[in-house]
Amino acid sequence: MAEVIAAPAVIEYPESDGKPVGETDAHRREILHIIETLDRHFRHVPDIYVSGNLMFYYEEGNPSAVVSPDVFVVKGVRKGLRRTYKLWEEGIAPCVVIEMTSRSTRLEDKGNKRALYAMLGVREYFLFDPLGEYLKPPLQGFTLVDGEYTALPFEADGGIISHELGLKLYRDDTMIRLIDLATGREVVRTEHLSDALQDALARAQQAQEQARLAEEQARLAEEQARLAEEQAQREAAARRAAEAELERLRAELQRLRGEGV
Repeated sequence: MAEVIAAPAVIEYPESDGKPVGETDAHRREILHIIETLDRHFRHVPDIYVSGNLMFYYEEGNPSAVVSPDVFVVKGVRKGLRRTYKLWEEGIAPCVVIEMTSRSTRLEDKGNKRALYAMLGVREYFLFDPLGEYLKPPLQGFTLVDGEYTALPFEADGGIISHELGLKLYRDDTMIRLIDLATGREVVRTEHLSDALQDALARAQQAQEQARLAEEQARLAEEQARLAEEQAQREAAARRAAEAELERLRAELQRLRGEGV
């Protein structure tokens, strides 16, 4: 009898852990807005992938070896939609992770996740407590040094520089704002894009109207100059005609006087 070889069991990697996206409106909104804002900021860089609340499997064959970072950025992989992120397939761990932390998740965020991200080689790790429930200050950053996280220094304005992202992060109430280190300008958050576009449109329309008025003023000035030149020419012609007529009359007078002698 031929030996029956059992097919290897198919290992499933679930796409969801059944947990909610965020604990509060502030947490959920900030997670979504930071993901969208970073994704848009790096939209022209082909090998930077931005995601969050995605099942991140880091050990092949072990579906329990999974974590779901709130926000993470990976350099050196293609863009594109993913159902899960499998480290052994992608080959590169995130360079930056941002966790929206709270009093109820502080032990995991500051303990298990921090140790795991260090083990995976995540070079920068940020914690943000949108409601300021326990973390003082509410925004903190860490960089990986010799396998351990060391606190990133605060700037004079309270911001923290992410060298991996080329951005400065700073807290604004329940939000994280981002400054592009290359330009010094703020990265517009996605929820503010419509306002920014409306402002830009208003400025463009104002500039267009100013240009139209300037063009109209230039046309009027040119027209006035043309009319003035024509008036000057008419006056000069009239003066020459008057001088010629005067000269003619003088000659005629002299002729008449000569005839009367």
